[in-house]
Amino acid sequence: MTTTAASRQALGAYGEDVAARMLTLERGMTLLDRNWRCAEGELDLVLTDGPVLVACEVKTRRGTWCGSPHQAIDDARLERLHRLVWRWAEHHDHRTEEVRVDLVAVLRPRRGPAEVEHVEGLG
Repeated sequence: MTTTAASRQALGAYGEDVAARMLTLERGMTLLDRNWRCAEGELDLVLTDGPVLVACEVKTRRGTWCGSPHQAIDDARLERLHRLVWRWAEHHDHRTEEVRVDLVAVLRPRRGPAEVEHVEGLG
């Protein structure tokens, strides 16, 4: 089956909606920004968890045949996410002493509910 850019974009937006709801409603985090972009890249979600500024990468998949969402976060991507969250803080004049990068992995099968996993504090 061929996946179109529009269907990939819709799947990604679905995963970000699921992640934002779970992090704010179930984990008590505060959502500050979505899909923030600069020349170096993009942050899917920017939140606070108490005094900690959190960049959350959301990876949504329909299956694991191309690898798990966790495997999409390599050392280079993790380093870039850390740089981006500090850049976001600077751009928004958000004072913080601690940042964290989290992953929300969303597995959306064709049938049944999505499986959602929050991995706190990558690297």
